[in-house]
Amino acid sequence: MTDPTPVLPAYGGGSLADVLPSVAGALSVPNEQNLLGLPTAARYAVLLLDGLGWNLLQRNADAAPYLSSLAGRSLTAGVPSTTGVSLTSFGTGLPPGAHGMVGYTSIVPETGALLNALSWDAPVDPRRWQPHQTVFERVAAAGVATRNVSKARFDNSGLTAAAFRGSSHRGADTVEDRLDATRFASREGKSSLVYVYDSQLDYTGHGQGSASWQWRKELAAADAFASQVRSALPRDAVLLVVADHGMVDVAPQNRIDLDAEPELTDGLRLIGGESRFRHLYCVDGAAADVLATYRERLGDNALVLSREEATSRGWFGAVEDRVAPRIGDVVVASLGPVALVASRRYPNEAGLIGLHGSLTEDEMLIPLLIDEGR
Repeated sequence: MTDPTPVLPAYGGGSLADVLPSVAGALSVPNEQNLLGLPTAARYAVLLLDGLGWNLLQRNADAAPYLSSLAGRSLTAGVPSTTGVSLTSFGTGLPPGAHGMVGYTSIVPETGALLNALSWDAPVDPRRWQPHQTVFERVAAAGVATRNVSKARFDNSGLTAAAFRGSSHRGADTVEDRLDATRFASREGKSSLVYVYDSQLDYTGHGQGSASWQWRKELAAADAFASQVRSALPRDAVLLVVADHGMVDVAPQNRIDLDAEPELTDGLRLIGGESRFRHLYCVDGAAADVLATYRERLGDNALVLSREEATSRGWFGAVEDRVAPRIGDVVVASLGPVALVASRRYPNEAGLIGLHGSLTEDEMLIPLLIDEGR
């Protein structure tokens, strides 16, 4: 693991949220700013490889010759560095404090339920939860053919509605289907934007660890897929390759089980977030005690902040009033090689090896890679 000094999100010119607005600017969509200085083109494809951290790519460059050959730079994810939050920042061009997706799971203040951003398991209207116009909607309104190529099951998901509305979904469950859909979509109209998503690298990292041979094998497959996506595009299209977060591996002995230490659940209403970035929702009047307990228990291994402290540091960007209550009364961001699991509440999560969500370099830094074709 690299230096645990927290990496602050570079909203407004160096984060994942700045990618699609910059693409829109490069596509000459009116009133859009190309903050990242991307090459001007009439056709763009953006491939997002879930879990491909910048540091992981640098360490495993030999397993990804195509990706490693591309010009690029690092960006930051938002906070927390997790898929549901990042994909919504990507699709809306907004930080979490504006779009309102603040964690893998977060409280629905109106009901007290816990919403999982990926499975969308609470009866919440995604268009009310995330009411802002997406970049896809703005690009499509300007006459650009706008497509979203990912697994068929994502077509009707709450996350897709919140983050990607405005793009026409192309369900594609195999590599061949994704390439065919990309090939077709990238040639539509006089101008086009195609978003392609692949989750296999993240899945392998969670199950086997990002330092495993299985992860390196999956990286080689992702590298080959990225090269095939480039080959499927028109020669004058620009391909961007990005990610939503990086990953760290946490050994079993470094997992703190909240369900096994009663003092760590005393005063809690709900445990949200995920094991590297916890939202702790407290019963009335308990937040100060919870804050003190977690600071004493975790020491230098985590930043334990009140909601007000976390928001004042700019972790979520400017936080809208409707979003603030979704953030934990106490927020725990792991910096050392530790994870806060809850084996009774979330048994599946407790066994994962590769994790993300916090503010370390390995989790926060993501690639922006550019292939101009021609």
